[in-house]
Amino acid sequence: MKKYIFLIILMGFTTMGLAQNSVSGTIKNRNNETISNVEISVSDAVIQTKSNEKGQFEIKNLPIGKWILIFKKDKFEIKSEQVSIGNQEQKILDIILENEEHHIDEILVSSVFNKTQNENVVKIDHINLKQIQNAGAINLSDALATNPGVSVVSTGVSIGKPVIRGLSGNRVLTYAQGIRLENQQFGEEHGLGLNANGQESVEIIKGPASLLYGSDAMGGVLYFNPEKYAANNKTELAVNQVVNSNTQGSNSSVTVKASEEKFKFLVQNNYTTHADYKTPNGETVVNTRFIEKDFKIGTSFATSRYVADFRYNYNDLNLGLPEEEIEDSRFRTPLFPSQKIENHLLSFNQKVFFKNSKLEATAGYVFNDRKELESIDEIALFMKLKTFNYNVRYYLPDFGKFETIIGFQGMNQENRNFGEERLIPNAKIADIGFFGTSQYKFNKNLLQFGVRYDFRNVTIQEFGEFGTEGSFQKLDKNFESINASFGFKTEITEKITTRINVATGFRAPNLSELSSNGVHEGSNRYEIGNPNLKNEQNFQVDLNVDYNAEHFDFFANGFYNNINNYIFISPNGNTIDDNFVYDYLQNNAVLFGGETGIHLHLHEIDWLHMTSSYEIVIGQLNNNSSLPLLPANQWKNNFRANFDVSKNIKNSFIFLQANYTFNQNNISQFETKTNDYLLLSSGIGTDIQMNKSKFNLYLTATNLLNKEYVAHLSRLKADGIYNMGRNIVLGVNFDL
Repeated sequence: MKKYIFLIILMGFTTMGLAQNSVSGTIKNRNNETISNVEISVSDAVIQTKSNEKGQFEIKNLPIGKWILIFKKDKFEIKSEQVSIGNQEQKILDIILENEEHHIDEILVSSVFNKTQNENVVKIDHINLKQIQNAGAINLSDALATNPGVSVVSTGVSIGKPVIRGLSGNRVLTYAQGIRLENQQFGEEHGLGLNANGQESVEIIKGPASLLYGSDAMGGVLYFNPEKYAANNKTELAVNQVVNSNTQGSNSSVTVKASEEKFKFLVQNNYTTHADYKTPNGETVVNTRFIEKDFKIGTSFATSRYVADFRYNYNDLNLGLPEEEIEDSRFRTPLFPSQKIENHLLSFNQKVFFKNSKLEATAGYVFNDRKELESIDEIALFMKLKTFNYNVRYYLPDFGKFETIIGFQGMNQENRNFGEERLIPNAKIADIGFFGTSQYKFNKNLLQFGVRYDFRNVTIQEFGEFGTEGSFQKLDKNFESINASFGFKTEITEKITTRINVATGFRAPNLSELSSNGVHEGSNRYEIGNPNLKNEQNFQVDLNVDYNAEHFDFFANGFYNNINNYIFISPNGNTIDDNFVYDYLQNNAVLFGGETGIHLHLHEIDWLHMTSSYEIVIGQLNNNSSLPLLPANQWKNNFRANFDVSKNIKNSFIFLQANYTFNQNNISQFETKTNDYLLLSSGIGTDIQMNKSKFNLYLTATNLLNKEYVAHLSRLKADGIYNMGRNIVLGVNFDL
């Protein structure tokens, strides 16, 4: 009943003012020359436009309140401009864009107060997924792993699960379309359930973010920003096609967008298919093939007092599960055993703007349907997970130099089984959290602090005969936690910025950890849950230093993460039906490490960019044994040349990437050591303008030297199967 009450509250935001607020102006460079085709977007609103041939722009129906306008164009520094809009007010701006001097951009992020990066206390990494696609990543998780501090647990090319600073699974929370994505993420044997097409960018929070996001955000958050709508009064058609040589794979996408002053609409259809991948020695890894269908639709309505955004995403993934002695038949259609996963994501976001404050509410529904098929007639595993999310925030009027948010959010979830086997029981989860956070700005300093209380109830249904495989005991258990965060940012000089953040986070044990009682086919272990598990509770300190000069940038991030009651599995020495038995246990743990990197952009050869980063993470239990799934240390290097060939051939690039992965000798008791390896990748691409149409071409080669290697976090490592060999990627993107 509770969720319907909240839904009524959300749907009740019907105050829609009709006042015509607007911001207009002209954009020029330092030479007083107007700049056309500049992208102008409004922070925290689904409003975009572009400057015309005379550098002029206008945004109508801008909601009342304080807003940050972001001005972006290639070859120029990103500029942000704060404006305050009253009722029936028209403002005129004169904007000057500077030539780009360095590559660390001032970027809008989905942080506490929706600030640009230089106005944010917490360091958040931003990845433009469309640009990363040019580097040849086959799936979304591989694209995320290009960021320092992020790795991926993989099963071939079809399954990837992100790891942030040594934590993964339920310890990393994923947000898509502004709602919490729930898809049985406790398992290692399936991926995110998101298609990279239709995702504009992703923002990565490393470390506990439980203050805003609740349980499961103790290790970090992946916040995916969906595709933007077209600029006001524009209609856009985009057709994208990517082919891969190694897997004979294909990724096709068609997107249609149309926007008016108040109404916006987009629809996108994606189809991806890959055959089995080949290792460097020419062997085919049978049943690593997959077929993915993805459909997205969105619509938005905005006035000067009200903004609403509705999104729906359907994702259907049919993938093979590689095992020994599978007969290599057919071509692309997955063989048995296979996995079929369907995800439905519906989200509805509303914002109501008052004179000096704002109320925002988001409701979301996630339906995850997961099947594991042993044959055409045998469904071994069939789980249906239904999740209703809600999130309400009130942005209070500014009090002096204080900005404050209060709010509540929660989740109602139900898991049901229909197959012959059961990994987790039929169960219901209900939680709710209340939070408040403030930010205080003085001189060139920012201070942010907040507190949150969470309560979760887990109810597990009894099933089967006690003591037999696949049986579950009845359980009704409550978990609660109080968490706090404190952050401070200061500009020591015009070029040096430092941030320090201290935060606590928590995670309630998942259904698998509480109640497992059987063989987990994904890991070939007989796992036994522990109904007496407590909350995981962590305390983390993060320190960040950024140095930004005209032609040289440097960053260093360090962290120390202490986790009480860390949950892990450990063999107890027994076997059941030739399977080793593992128990879920708890012990205190600590992780520490960080990332550091440079970006060199010489004045004499300003078309050349050189970046280099190094990342390290160490994790141990109190008994000094290493935590599982710790990524090996990595040294990533990229050399990129950007240039224009002619008036119609612009944004051309050539890059060479060299990533060295060190050996990993810090392993848990059921892992093996991994050797080091060096991977080279290279690519070339350009934009071609033809009248009012533009298309992009790129050609990329990954694992250029066809190196034989096994990644430490590959789940095929135990079988001695190499990762993918050389892969040539050709992409063509048309914008009509």
